[in-house]
Order: sequence, then C-alpha cells, then structure tokens
Amino acid sequence: MSINIPAEILELEKELIATRRDLHQHPELGYNEHRTSKIVVERLTELGYEVTSGIGKTGVVGLLRAEKENAPCIAFRADMDALPLEELNTHEFVSQTKGLMHACGHDAHVAILLGFARWLKSSAPKFPGHIKLVFQPAEEGGGGAVPMIEHGILESPKVEMMLGLHVWNQLHVGLAGVSSGPLMAATDEFEIKVIGKGGHGAIPQQTTDSIVAAAHVVLALQNISSRLVDPLEPVVISVGQLNAGSGQNIIAETALLRGTVRTFNRELREKLPAMIEETARSAAKIVGADVEYSMIRQYPPVINHQSGAALVKDAAIAVLGKESVQPAIPTMGGEDMAYYLEKVPGCFFWLGSANPDTGQDKPHHNPYFDIDESCMLSGVAIFAKCVEDFFAGK
Repeated sequence: MSINIPAEILELEKELIATRRDLHQHPELGYNEHRTSKIVVERLTELGYEVTSGIGKTGVVGLLRAEKENAPCIAFRADMDALPLEELNTHEFVSQTKGLMHACGHDAHVAILLGFARWLKSSAPKFPGHIKLVFQPAEEGGGGAVPMIEHGILESPKVEMMLGLHVWNQLHVGLAGVSSGPLMAATDEFEIKVIGKGGHGAIPQQTTDSIVAAAHVVLALQNISSRLVDPLEPVVISVGQLNAGSGQNIIAETALLRGTVRTFNRELREKLPAMIEETARSAAKIVGADVEYSMIRQYPPVINHQSGAALVKDAAIAVLGKESVQPAIPTMGGEDMAYYLEKVPGCFFWLGSANPDTGQDKPHHNPYFDIDESCMLSGVAIFAKCVEDFFAGK
C-alpha cells in the first residue's frame, strides 16, 4: 500500500492528533458544542478566515473569499457533536465528561477540517474561487444541517459542490469507500398506539387484548418488506419498543409500539407511511382492536452525485492508490449530510480508520470506539486534492 501525502500536510500530523485528542477529552452533545465551536472560531480567525459563528446555536462557517464574487465555490463539512455514552477506553485522552463520548469520530472530522483549513490558507492564493468550511452541530439525531441551510450557508457565495467524509471503522486505515448513488438510508420513525379493552387476565372474553393485537402488528409489519415491496429494493421496518401492561393478571387497555423505517428510495419513502398504517390497522382488527398512528420524518437518504463522487474518487486514488479505493458499501444508517446533497451536488465518503492490530476496530457508537489517527492525514490530503481538481476543472 503506497500513500502519497504531500510534505506540507505530513507536517500537520502532531497538530491533527493534538486537536482530535483535546476534542475527544471534552465531548459535547448536539447544539451544545460551545467549547468545540469556540476552538474552531479561534483557529479560523487566527488563520485569517472570514468567520460566521452561532449558526444553529453553535455552527461555524469559515470562508476564503475569492476576488471575483461570481467565482465558483466549493464547501467542505464536518460535524462536531458527541454521543450520550460512557466511554470505557483507558487511553490517556479518555473523555473527561461523564456520560458523554466521541464514539462516532466527529472529533476526528473537526480535526481534519481544521488541518485542511491550515493547509488551505497557505495554498489558497492559487485557487480562483471561494472555499467554505462548514462546522455543523447536532448530526446525531438533531438535524443540525437544517438550521445551517436555513441560515443561508449554501448561498453568498453560492456553493457548487459540497463534500464530506466519515471516518469508518468498517474499512481498514489506508482505504477509502467512494460511490455515486445511495450511500445512507432515510431514517424515519413511527408510533402505533394499539387500543383495546382492558380487563381481568382470567376473563379474556370480556376484553380486547391490546398486547395480542400488538403482537399481530409486529409480525404483520414484516410482510411489507417481504411481500409488498420489490425484493430488490432495500427497506427495513424495525419495532424497537413495545410498552404495555401494568400487572400479570391485567389485560392491557393499550399498547404502544415505536420503530424505525429505513430506505434509500425517495418514492418508496413517500409510500411507506400509508403502507404501515394500513397493515397495522388490518392486523389489529383481527382481534377487534384499533390503532392510532403517526410518522415522524427524520433524515432523507444520502445520495451522492456522480460529479461529486468522481471528484472524490480521483482524489482518493491520487492519495491512497487505485487498489485502496473501493466502491462504498451502503448502510441503512442515516446522516444529515443528506440535506446538503438535496440542495447541491456533492459526495459523502468513507475514510478507512480501523486497525485491528492495535484494537482500533470497534464499531461506531461502541464505548470502546477508537480510530487509527493516521487516517486523518489521508483525509486532509484527499480534501486538498479535491479542491485542487475542482478549480482545475473550472
């Protein structure tokens, strides 16, 4: 494996690691990334960027503005938030905040973008366009991309290309996964209240058992993916909660189901709520129960544009070598990078960060999650090659 990282980027290694470890020690939840955003603002200001802060509470944008206002503009995004998880690692930079942990690599994303910001500042004069660095709050379920977009970060100057990466412990360090098309699924939630008639557990004929009805609903929902949807179309419907009952000899009046729906297909996403409701009503009716149903829209699917994927793929090959750049394997997990890619062309890609030899291969959202920090140099180098190639093509 031959990795081609410019000398001026290799010089950033200590800074990248120090930044990432500092952020790792001080994790912050979505919309509360006050310390993190303060560090970002200070670094960008020191480097001479045009800085806008407080976007969506804690979001930050750094802008290198070109001389010509109508010049092309490319943007790069990093998310900043941590997870409500107690870290079980014992390394020297373990989280200092009880119950919070950077267990998804967002600390590395911020470090990579700040390292890229430093490299850019020394190289920007040769680029004939605008460059935006987007530090976004609240990716982990908070939808932080939405207030960033509503604030207008994709305008003035107008973004023509949006790129982002995710350190990925399903790929060995030194590899990257890049593809056009669907990468991550839409992540919607549903709630089904099953309404029966409560009573004594020994006299079931006088009741309508909401738990039995709920069991029918749970099983029937699986028929949607296996019988109502094209088998070549990925879809997941999972019931994650079933709450009912107050005693072993009491038949529950109601039962509450909560679950998640995942799909890559935008058209199917629009049809699924009605399919779920109809299936739930029919299943509950078998035992005479009724349902109340609601769907909560979360993130749309992450769908990479061909132009963005081609830009990233060529850059990744230049840095990592052709044999180290693979088609990205899609996941049914979700990401609010999707909102940006609905507005402008772009690409979100996997940056391999796992190293089994050092135990740094635990899955994301795991209390032992950690990465091989050498991946961050590759991240900066790929971004650097992307910006060079983007403007070279203009």
